Amino acid sequence: MLTVFEQGLRPHRPEASDPPPVILGYGEISSIFQIGNKDLIAYKRMPLFRDVSSAETYIGQYREYCELLREAGLHLPEDGTAIVDIPGRPVVLYIGQRLLPPERFGHKLIHTLDPAAARLLIEKAAAAINRIWEFNKESKPALELAIDGQISNWVWLDDDPGSPLVYVDTSTPLFRKKGEIQLDPELFLQSAPSFLRWIIRRLFLEDVMTRYFIARQVYTDLAANLYKEQRPELIPGALEGINRFLPKDEAPLTAKEVEKYYKEDKTIWKVFLAFRRFDRWLKTKISRRRYEFILPGKIKR
Repeated sequence: MLTVFEQGLRPHRPEASDPPPVILGYGEISSIFQIGNKDLIAYKRMPLFRDVSSAETYIGQYREYCELLREAGLHLPEDGTAIVDIPGRPVVLYIGQRLLPPERFGHKLIHTLDPAAARLLIEKAAAAINRIWEFNKESKPALELAIDGQISNWVWLDDDPGSPLVYVDTSTPLFRKKGEIQLDPELFLQSAPSFLRWIIRRLFLEDVMTRYFIARQVYTDLAANLYKEQRPELIPGALEGINRFLPKDEAPLTAKEVEKYYKEDKTIWKVFLAFRRFDRWLKTKISRRRYEFILPGKIKR
């Protein structure tokens, strides 16, 4: 089924595909979609690989990462993987997860819950993230996990205060063994325009590869994400809960620090997306070639 879908997919105009995907959301460098309205799987498509062997290596890292996240105490949805190899195109890895109710994702819930419940949701996310740092304390230097803890990556399946959150952003297996990051950093560059890769490699790649290992940065990103989701009024209350989980020797996160981080991050991603759209135009309109990535429309930040 995925081979047939990939053959009929037009990434630069997904609505013209046969069949067209049902877009569920966008990450910073990828999209999440269903194939048909009745399908019960959410897919992430990753056209990053030069051959099947490199995609199989990635699957092995992905599987190990998911197992380690579960070992650390996180709850993950059921999942699966598939490799699609069509001659003349990049090898594509599909990661599928059981489709969870869209209205129960954190970035949707913060618009429907009352302020107290929204604050509890954010505290529950911060507590789940803290399990990663507790795991790392016990397992370093042999093993060390990273996590992207932004609110859209968490699903609260019911309103029971005692029920766990489900973590869904497992497709980038960032972890270290004996201090060495296991994921090939060059894979991050495959979605970037070729004319930008040298500067990203030189100036930004190390930060992208390491920021999610640093507790303060992950918690700052969680709080700053409330700006992107148009709920900045939740930040003061969120920081009260988040600061309980910061290392004891660090100063508490402040609203000013979160705002500065958000403005810098917003600028970087807006510029990056603009360059990706320009790259898509060059490939499809000038070079008459296939552009492999599905890009979002205008993003409200």
